[in-house]
Amino acid sequence: MNWLLVAAGGAIGASLRYGAGLWLVRPQSLFPWTTWSVNLLGCFLAGVFFAFSQRFPVLQNETRLFIMVGILGGFTTFSSFGLETFQLIRQGQFSVAMLYAFSSLVVGLVCLIAGFYIFQILLANR
Repeated sequence: MNWLLVAAGGAIGASLRYGAGLWLVRPQSLFPWTTWSVNLLGCFLAGVFFAFSQRFPVLQNETRLFIMVGILGGFTTFSSFGLETFQLIRQGQFSVAMLYAFSSLVVGLVCLIAGFYIFQILLANR
């Protein structure tokens, strides 16, 4: 059942992300406003929901899965990244939080570039 809750929430979140992309289109700008806006909104909403769930712990695990993993995860995984980094900081694990944040951004970009060029090389050999 949890899988279905996450999938349903993910469909909602992905649809909201697509709609935000249509609504926030800035064709003349070099800055990726849409992704930036969605990521920041997703982080804000993750913070609000996390604070709400801390204040009112009566929420069922299924509700948290539907909203946090499903809707916000489908809207942006950046919100999960932000929440996990924040939780590490709250636990006093500042160096682990910084390592996680820095390595996620830098290594993620390196992996993207590697995937792009590896595919280009494989495509060129055909």
